[in-house]
Amino acid sequence: MAKGPRGCLNEKLDARYHRLCDLDAAWGVVLEAVAAAGAVTSVAFMLALLVLVCKVQDSNRRKVLPVQFLFLLGVLGIFGLTFAFIITLDSSTGPTRFFLFGVLFSLCFSCLLAHALNLMKLVRGWKPLSMLVMLGLAVGVSLVQDIIAIEFVVLTMNRTNSAIFTELSPPRRNEDFVMLLIFVLFLMALTFLTSCFIFCGPFTGWKRHGIHIYLTTFLSIAIWAAWITLLLVTPTPGPEWDDTILSSALVANGWVFLLIYVIPEFQLLTKQQNPMDYPVEDAFCKPQFMKQSYGVENRAYSQEEITQGLEEIGDTIYAPYTTHFQLQNRNSQKDFSIPRAQTRVSPYNDYEGRKSGS
Repeated sequence: MAKGPRGCLNEKLDARYHRLCDLDAAWGVVLEAVAAAGAVTSVAFMLALLVLVCKVQDSNRRKVLPVQFLFLLGVLGIFGLTFAFIITLDSSTGPTRFFLFGVLFSLCFSCLLAHALNLMKLVRGWKPLSMLVMLGLAVGVSLVQDIIAIEFVVLTMNRTNSAIFTELSPPRRNEDFVMLLIFVLFLMALTFLTSCFIFCGPFTGWKRHGIHIYLTTFLSIAIWAAWITLLLVTPTPGPEWDDTILSSALVANGWVFLLIYVIPEFQLLTKQQNPMDYPVEDAFCKPQFMKQSYGVENRAYSQEEITQGLEEIGDTIYAPYTTHFQLQNRNSQKDFSIPRAQTRVSPYNDYEGRKSGS
């Protein structure tokens, strides 16, 4: 019986799993450890999200929690999918790779897109998206890649057999793999473009969340550009390096999701609601300078007239938080003193009971 590689204690271990324990090919062991640490961290954040949900004071941050929980599920799946690339490609790992790679990444980027769209409305003072709308948007957009992946895997396997993924030449297999991810590339670019619009708005408190999405998407695009270039453009030392490149891309992108987006978002999760991040609800009740656009202008509503009145009339009083009318102290011209009783001469004093001239 052939002896297993150094590090694999079980001599009966199938050769497909030798990369998980082979110390001579240390990349498999290292990526396995990093992916396992990422999976444990993702589970810890999911549990922490459930515990802290009652401590979130801002209602708009609470609405995005289901989307972020769904995002963590996708990140957990990405770390778990790394093991399918460490294990040797066969009839079982082939469909798993082709199906789950695009599905998990589309789920993560659709969650980021839903969050970015909500932030784009909040930073402008518009009405935010509801929790169900954001959740439906994230799930609905990710279902597009699910349908594409199902059709590709089912049609490919029914047309030939389940071993088609191992029978294809490495260049052809890599080309099909990248072509299957075109929608994910489009979704990634759309999320990056949407995150750029978050920086245009008067309510700057939400722009910090936009920075998290912007950096996460930017670094993800850099990682994807690197592994696609290594697979399709530059010549690799051999087909055995394809699995190393893809598994390394999975681990790197998974940790980018955790370090650049998840951890900073958790730091802001229980932050107290800032009134400066929202438009004033009773703004329409506050006095504003009004000016008629038609008819005869009422000078009492003109800001310029009020200012001139202050300069021309010394005793004019301007009340800034009441109606914008001029209140003036006018000098009274009437006498309001209390009248006193006076005697009047009676018209009958000269009457003597006879006619005059008699």
